[in-house]
Amino acid sequence: MEPRISNLAKLAGGGYQAMLQFEKYLAGTSLPATVRELVKLRASQINGCGFCVDMHAHDLKKAGESDERLFAVAAWRDAPYFTDQERAALGLAEAATRIADVGEVPDNVWNEAAAHFTEEELVELVMAIAAINAWNTINVTTRQLAGAHRRS
Repeated sequence: MEPRISNLAKLAGGGYQAMLQFEKYLAGTSLPATVRELVKLRASQINGCGFCVDMHAHDLKKAGESDERLFAVAAWRDAPYFTDQERAALGLAEAATRIADVGEVPDNVWNEAAAHFTEEELVELVMAIAAINAWNTINVTTRQLAGAHRRS
């Protein structure tokens, strides 16, 4: 498989830089970094974004995450490795990522997240979910290759 666009960052220019600024904003929020990365990994799995799955799995591993947790993200409901807060974030990430399938984020999913995050953190979580879904759209559409960010 070959990328459809090989120099995305250069060609997208200001748009790419705006996305990177969005990431800087997210990195500076009060949302726990582990939660943010788990959400990015799960949304990327759902969207089939090999580039982002690879990147965020490696980022989590570098940050000290165990193989068990990384392997289980796709099956988080049936794995004992996640906190209630992480489960609430993963549930919200799934619902928001699949919004076109259901037409909404169900109240029970939102309420579970609201029980584990402050209102400010909820907004930051929603922004993180929006950002990763945008990155997934960009990377899947242009066929960015898994691991390419480590080889460049």
